[in-house]
Amino acid sequence: MKTVLILGAAGQISSYLIPALLQQTDFNLKLYARNANNRIKVTDPSRETVIDGDFNDKDTLNQAMDGVDAVYLNEMRDLDSVKNIVAAMDANHVRQFIGATVLGIEDEVKGAFGQWNTSMIESSITKRIKTTKVIKDSDLTYTLLRLAWLYNKDGNTNYELTDSDQPFGGTQVTRQAVAQLIVNILQDESRKYARESLGVNEPNTNWDKPSFY
Repeated sequence: MKTVLILGAAGQISSYLIPALLQQTDFNLKLYARNANNRIKVTDPSRETVIDGDFNDKDTLNQAMDGVDAVYLNEMRDLDSVKNIVAAMDANHVRQFIGATVLGIEDEVKGAFGQWNTSMIESSITKRIKTTKVIKDSDLTYTLLRLAWLYNKDGNTNYELTDSDQPFGGTQVTRQAVAQLIVNILQDESRKYARESLGVNEPNTNWDKPSFY
């Protein structure tokens, strides 16, 4: 039985990922977040363990890695945090890493949408280029998710993927779809997602900007 550590378990994608994992898998979940006990509601105490800590709390982070098979990181903004996570994974022999990052870090978003995207999140792209390099330079079995602009829509789990050498496919994607993709990656045993950086968007959304802007 796999144990998954969700870092940033109080985040919005995580709020959809946790119930999806509980419903679709038999995995045990470790739910790590700041003020976690006040922010996370456990629905299955036999499978969910809440851990209160931040990514710079190296002792707590190391303890959280014990017995873990895979890690999902909900936010890759902070360079020191990502370095701490990689070090804790290495120290505890945890190999599988899934990280949510942003579109544009590989200069893969073209045309009018690419110009709009850069104008909106240029500083975020710059930060995540650095954190992505830490992951790619590691020996982890990583899957990086370069996410289109996020919104919520229950029942919409449609996504399509583009590889690093392909132009980004669309402008937006639901958090529900991203959660389903993560479940699919965690359940996959073919290693087709291993050491991949994937663009993630909703099909048929190749516009100049997301529909909600």
